[in-house]
Amino acid sequence: MAAPTTPAGPATSAAPAPARSRRSRRAAGLVVGTLALVVAVLASLAVGSRGIAPGHVLDVLLEPALRFGDPSDPRSVDAVVVLDQRLPRTLLGLAAGIALGAAGALMQALTRNPLADPGVLGITWGASAAIVLGIVGFGVASVTGYVWFSLVGSAVVAVVVYLLGQSGRSGATPARLALAGTAIGASLQGIVYAVVLVDQRSFDQFRVWRVGSLTGRDPGALVQVGPILLLGVLLALGVCRSLNALALGEETGKALGVRVTRVRAVTGLAIVLLCGGATAVCGPIAFVGLAVPHLARAVTGPDQRWVVPYSMVLGAVLVVGADVVGRVVASPAELEVGVVTAFVGAPVFLAIARRRRVVAL
Repeated sequence: MAAPTTPAGPATSAAPAPARSRRSRRAAGLVVGTLALVVAVLASLAVGSRGIAPGHVLDVLLEPALRFGDPSDPRSVDAVVVLDQRLPRTLLGLAAGIALGAAGALMQALTRNPLADPGVLGITWGASAAIVLGIVGFGVASVTGYVWFSLVGSAVVAVVVYLLGQSGRSGATPARLALAGTAIGASLQGIVYAVVLVDQRSFDQFRVWRVGSLTGRDPGALVQVGPILLLGVLLALGVCRSLNALALGEETGKALGVRVTRVRAVTGLAIVLLCGGATAVCGPIAFVGLAVPHLARAVTGPDQRWVVPYSMVLGAVLVVGADVVGRVVASPAELEVGVVTAFVGAPVFLAIARRRRVVAL
């Protein structure tokens, strides 16, 4: 009798060896990514208009009471700069990068669209339109209010784009989803600018928020949004195995015991929480969710159990690193982090769009 076969080929006892090698390579890559993130964080705390040696940064982190010392002591000045200005900014960058990286990976896996991204699918403009509505109609002026409007706007646009993308016999194809997201985003963009140009107060508030940035944000915002982002991360990690099964096809996923509707709903909820929370705090930061999952899959392959954690780490590296680059290239002024990530992500988007064949997700 012939040996049983699997989709990967004949079942043999030699299969575990390549699997172990692959897992080792993925784990090593994740360690390297984490080390790169540590370097980016130290650079974020050390680089700026006042350069601080990495050794002094570590001294301040280990002995935060230095900021209450003699104001004429350079170490006390360094402590104030690191702890009161740069540390909250770096933590916001970490949170936004993790959230946007994970959201991008989930969106691309759920829609099987390599161009999926909060900006490309219009979700960012859904959050923006909802926040403008909150400013104009309800007088919202704090992150606490922004968050809930951002979450609702993100959720509504995500549902509308997915429903529009599913129309037709071929279902939600990548091109149809991208077109639906672009159309919805352009419409909302026109509405947003029409409203804010008429209302000067709204324009002033929206202008500050609209540029994706880690500068000038309320440090307490992370405390308010942190639980939302944490829930989104936990949901993202929890659906990875089910997304792997769905990648084989809906019928195969059902045969493997996956509850397709529930998995899609949970994945959609995680995307809304991650995108809405990060956008409310930092404003729209472009292309992180698009570029990072592709970099992750280049190392891990299509296994979402690795793609999502990789995307979190690489997303944080990209956002924090872009913030550091923005301080250096325009010194003594700064480029906003959203501008720097756009320079990185736009070529990636064009390269993906121009490819004749995109690896199946």
